[in-house]
Amino acid sequence: MKTVPHATPLRRAPVQRRSAERLTRILDACAELLDEVGYDGLSTRAVAVRAGVPIGSVYRFFGNKRQMADALAQRNLELYTERVTGRLERTAAGDWRAAMDAVLDEYLAMKRTAPGFSLVDFGNQIPVGARQAEPNSRVADRLSDLLAGYIGRTPDEELRRAFLVAVESADTLVQLAFRLDPQGDEAIIHETRELLRAYLGRLLD
Repeated sequence: MKTVPHATPLRRAPVQRRSAERLTRILDACAELLDEVGYDGLSTRAVAVRAGVPIGSVYRFFGNKRQMADALAQRNLELYTERVTGRLERTAAGDWRAAMDAVLDEYLAMKRTAPGFSLVDFGNQIPVGARQAEPNSRVADRLSDLLAGYIGRTPDEELRRAFLVAVESADTLVQLAFRLDPQGDEAIIHETRELLRAYLGRLLD
């Protein structure tokens, strides 16, 4: 189980371990139910029942299901960052192509396996179907900070802009890949990888 970062806006941040574990159960239940019933079918009461907690415990942290989904999206971003970091630790420093493979591969792995991720990922689809710029900007900034040292560059505006364009482009193409195939169309994913390498190569080679 993965706890939600304290930076996520909550009605009340967990202080004791028991409270943090309860919050984790609530978010786990939210993720499972998103896969089962979708965002429209999600309710705070159903989450409470699935998590095995009183409904008041849900409202202690969240005012509504949107806030719950937002917190789940933030937790997804933290988990994604950890997964990419782990991959980079096993990859030769300076190999930006390998780094971008890690970035794309870990996103695809979460898309295929992480509960609730296909609906909310990092917040891009809340409400479901809406593609918003803000979450992609957060992801691009996180990747810029994470990868800058690894590839030997300063996370300046040029690098942040390049990663934002890369994230926006990859996001659109990955959504297409998963519309064509529930597991992600491999041909589209291959083209996405090639596009990222060609675009970023102008700056990073």
